[in-house]
Amino acid sequence: MKNTPLILSIVALVAVAALGIIQLTSGKKTVTDTPAEGVEATAQKGAVVYFNLDRVLNEYDMANELRSAVESKINSINQEVNRRGNKLQSEVNDFQEKINKGLITRSVAEVQSEQLGKKQQEFQNYAAQKQQEIAEEQTVMMNQLGDAIKKYIDKYNAEKQYAMIIATQGDILPAPVVTADASLDVTDEILAGLNNEYVKNKASRSSEK
Repeated sequence: MKNTPLILSIVALVAVAALGIIQLTSGKKTVTDTPAEGVEATAQKGAVVYFNLDRVLNEYDMANELRSAVESKINSINQEVNRRGNKLQSEVNDFQEKINKGLITRSVAEVQSEQLGKKQQEFQNYAAQKQQEIAEEQTVMMNQLGDAIKKYIDKYNAEKQYAMIIATQGDILPAPVVTADASLDVTDEILAGLNNEYVKNKASRSSEK
């Protein structure tokens, strides 16, 4: 049997996919305290303002709670993939040992080899399915965050009436806003509003139960 490295590589592939979702929503900066309620931007009505999306994804309570829930699901998926992969690997090793020691006949070896081949294909299909589940978890989480942020910013700008609100990302050379007047940065105000609204919505949902 020459399939041992393949089993290990499939397990590693699922683990890499899991790592990707964590890195996608985790920035390099240390999470800071949520700005206090009442933070106000100094930009004037009709101005073009911007906010740091990396900070929002790091410091928005909803983002942190969703990320924690998704990471828990991913850990569970990885544990089951590893368990099945290790079990199959053990069967492959046991079969190979019997072949090497001449403990089974050629006809029996052919039957067992075919059975292991089918198990390996089933495991590959299972691992691919779980990798897809991880990708779907990632997509749903980002869609939920994007929807919540967009809805709040629409409501926020209905009051502020800025000409445009731009989301910018990056540390070394942030894009699309490379540099700007600090008074046009509304990140603190947006974060405070998002977190205050999220706390209120959670309290409202809890009271309805």
